[in-house]
Amino acid sequence: MNYKFFPHTAEDLDKMLHTAGVTDIQQLFKEIPSHLIYNKEYNIPSAMSEIELRKHFDSLGNKNKTLTIFAGAGAYDHYTPSAIPNLVQRSEFLTSYTPYQAEISQGTLHYIFEYQSMMTMLTGMDISNASMYDGATATAEAAIMALHNAKKADTILMSSTVDDKVRKVVDTYAHFHGFNIKTIAEANGATSKADLEQQMQAGGVAGVIVQQPNKYGNIEDFSGYADTCHANKALFIINSVIADLALLKTPGEWGADVAVGDSQSLGIPLSFGGPYVGYMCVTEKLMRKMPGRIVGATQDNRGNRAFVLTLQAREQHIRRQKATSNICSNQSLMALWVTIYLSIMGKEGLKQAAQMSFDGAHYLQQQLLATGRFTATHTQPFFNEFCLDFNGDADKLQQHLTDNGIMGGVKMGDNTIMFAVTEKRTKEEMDQLVSLIKNF
Repeated sequence: MNYKFFPHTAEDLDKMLHTAGVTDIQQLFKEIPSHLIYNKEYNIPSAMSEIELRKHFDSLGNKNKTLTIFAGAGAYDHYTPSAIPNLVQRSEFLTSYTPYQAEISQGTLHYIFEYQSMMTMLTGMDISNASMYDGATATAEAAIMALHNAKKADTILMSSTVDDKVRKVVDTYAHFHGFNIKTIAEANGATSKADLEQQMQAGGVAGVIVQQPNKYGNIEDFSGYADTCHANKALFIINSVIADLALLKTPGEWGADVAVGDSQSLGIPLSFGGPYVGYMCVTEKLMRKMPGRIVGATQDNRGNRAFVLTLQAREQHIRRQKATSNICSNQSLMALWVTIYLSIMGKEGLKQAAQMSFDGAHYLQQQLLATGRFTATHTQPFFNEFCLDFNGDADKLQQHLTDNGIMGGVKMGDNTIMFAVTEKRTKEEMDQLVSLIKNF
């Protein structure tokens, strides 16, 4: 059978083999030892028609068990407007290559510019890039940027209340880049400011990383943190759940130098863990040290508004050995997803979704505490996630919930469970969760 996506004819193949000096393509692999060659049949199904292929993937998908999600810890079950999957596939947006040729990439450059504008509004910062792989690597890149900014310092302080998954990624970067990571202690589920100030006195600190809301879902008070960092010539870096910033005090208002995190909460489906997209926003004085793409607005030779990549050399994106970071085109596609989401939701829609998540979480916490099966882990204020200590076997409880169609939170300790609520969770679903726990 001939396939239009295989461009070479039989004559083309014969000419290539003749030029290579062989008569059969297998002769090109004769240097491979025979014991390394796979001589069995490949378990590849035969060709299918479109309708057969759709049925095949439907049957695979039906093996998955769909649960009502009350888990978060960095990935959240938010609403995705149905228009987004269709719009991201438009030809002026969908591309496999970084848009260096501005004259033929205006659609891509335009949405990147809009993405940057929206992210700076959400974070209260001056400049945004577009974009990073995910929130964890964005945090690691911020640590490296702090070290480049400090030059002589070799240490990053990281709060114990930063997500453990993020910490592991930063530790990996630190290992291969040769810098130190030290932990700031926590007190009652929040960063210890006293421990931060004490460690700062030792000197050599390039940056301080905290999280808002933190890994327990708690909202922290960062008053005075920026002053402490700047007095010691260190950058103040805040990792935030970006959707929560619709209502929470922004990193810019806290005096942060760098705002990072994951943008998955802006309408990107959970998708079994990705792809997601990281964001990074900085103050104006740091914009030339920021990794990733930056798009600026200008005018073409006819005076029309136009968009171009700016402030960075080509090496930033394609010559790995000279770049501060390398970001692939897929992250631009996910930045487009976020841009369309923010455009559809608007300021008030984003606030409403955040308020619904906040209200739902506080309702659920009250109902769970009223069962008598839980006690509050912390006394800190929280947004849409909270930790409770279960007075029983947490593993058996979670299995019980799963058996009844509910993903009931994330284990944070032996009997500590963190529950998350988004605008998608209804009162009926929350009441069902509570009822299952009462009868457990």
